[in-house]
Amino acid sequence: MNRGILRTLRARKELIPLAGILSLAAVGAFSFCVYSLFSKSDVIIHKIGSSEPWETIDPAKPQKLVTINQQWQPIEELEKVKKLTK
Repeated sequence: MNRGILRTLRARKELIPLAGILSLAAVGAFSFCVYSLFSKSDVIIHKIGSSEPWETIDPAKPQKLVTINQQWQPIEELEKVKKLTK
């Protein structure tokens, strides 16, 4: 199959930029998936251990790329519900 792709690209040189752009997009999508898998707290592969890993996030540390004038304060009702469910 690779031989056919290379033969086609040699025969039709106008397809080389298209193949390059598609390859770059595929590598970018794969690398973003791997980045999200290892660095984002809301991505879960398996539920062994902590089933809610977002509960251990420090609210004082911003999770967004840009945070403007954000002050975090716990909501009393949610804290009560969280204590009752545990």
